[in-house]
Parts: sequence; structure tokens; C-alpha cells
Amino acid sequence: MGEKQENPPPRIVAAELDPEFKSNMEKTHGAENIALCYQCGTCSADCPVSRFSDLYKPRKIARMVQFGLKDKLLSDEALWLCTTCYTCVDRCPEGVEIAGIVRALRNLAVREKYTMPIVFKELAFNILKTGFVYEFPESRLKRRETQGLPPIPKPNLGQIRKIFEITGSLGTLEKAKTFERVKG
Repeated sequence: MGEKQENPPPRIVAAELDPEFKSNMEKTHGAENIALCYQCGTCSADCPVSRFSDLYKPRKIARMVQFGLKDKLLSDEALWLCTTCYTCVDRCPEGVEIAGIVRALRNLAVREKYTMPIVFKELAFNILKTGFVYEFPESRLKRRETQGLPPIPKPNLGQIRKIFEITGSLGTLEKAKTFERVKG
């Protein structure tokens, strides 16, 4: 008799599959080439996050899209670990844009009322409020001045708000459910 595996791979249940999900993703900018992924593992092997976290594996995300595991993907907090460094895209032998797929999945997760890390919401509202991802402390602004650096440019907050409104981002962010941090 063969030995029993301690951690067998999770089983895929037919009821969890969304047969339209893969084809819908293929119509999404950045995810058009998902069908070309043949699971070589280059994306996961080269991913800086994947090297230090067992939670995030780009190859697994690609496969889950191919299988149509929409709910599992969109509810997985690990989806938010991608830093969008594009190493996976640069190294993929088939031109599959995993970083684009992750972006599309994150957008879909927020639109469909799954959760997102609260820090993403806070950063987006900082852009809306200040024009920058974070507020510059007064000490940093003064240090720039004493070092002879030019002042930080003043953003056009009206235009930024308009972009948020036109794209629907403002309403989506206001309604977005959040969680504190990725477990692990």
C-alpha cells in the first residue's frame, strides 16, 4: 500500500465552477492570454512575494481562472499580496499577464462586494484627498526645502475627483467591504 499524503491537494467540486468565468476573463484587458498558460511555474518561481509566502502563487491564480473557480479566487485574501512588480509578466514564456489578471480580479472582487484590504481603500482616499498615495509630513517638506529641492508639485484635486467620479471609483470605494490584513 502507498503512503497516505499528509496534506492532499484540495478537491475541486463541480458546484464551485463557473463555466463562463474563464471566457469572461479572456475578454478583460490584461487577461486575454490566460488560456495560453500551461502551468510551467516560471511566474511563481520568479515572484518575489511567492518566495517568502506560501499563500501567494501566481501559477495557482492562473489555474483557478482556467478552472472557473471565481468565488474561491475573489474571496481569497492572498489575491491582494501581489505587488504588481511585473516579474511574472517579464518572465512568462507565453506572454500571460498574471499581474493584469490579478488587477482584473481585484477590480472584480471589489465590484462584486468581496472584501479588500483596508489599506488599499485608505491609499485610494489619500489620492482623492491629497493627490498622493500618502500625506507628506511637514518635516519632510521642510527637509526638502533645506536641501534645496523644489517643492512637491500641487495636484489638481478637482481633476482627480472628476476621474474618480467618471470611472465610478468613488462610489465603488465608498461601498467596498474591507478586512484588516492578510492572515498568515
